[in-house]
Amino acid sequence: MTDLEKSTPQRVLPEAAKRALAEAKQRREDKAQPAGQEIAEEFNGRKGLEPTRFGDWENKGIASDF
Repeated sequence: MTDLEKSTPQRVLPEAAKRALAEAKQRREDKAQPAGQEIAEEFNGRKGLEPTRFGDWENKGIASDF
């Protein structure tokens, strides 16, 4: 059998790619919600689930698709 680590050379990334990967990693870490922090409750919002599945919004029987 062949050893993949020995047969596959490590790819050298340009500095721009390294910076982009570091920025993406930082954004993912910033986006992650801390364990102790809870999502704030919405006041005077829609009742029930948000209709984002199909992109249609309905209010008092009138549907709008935007």
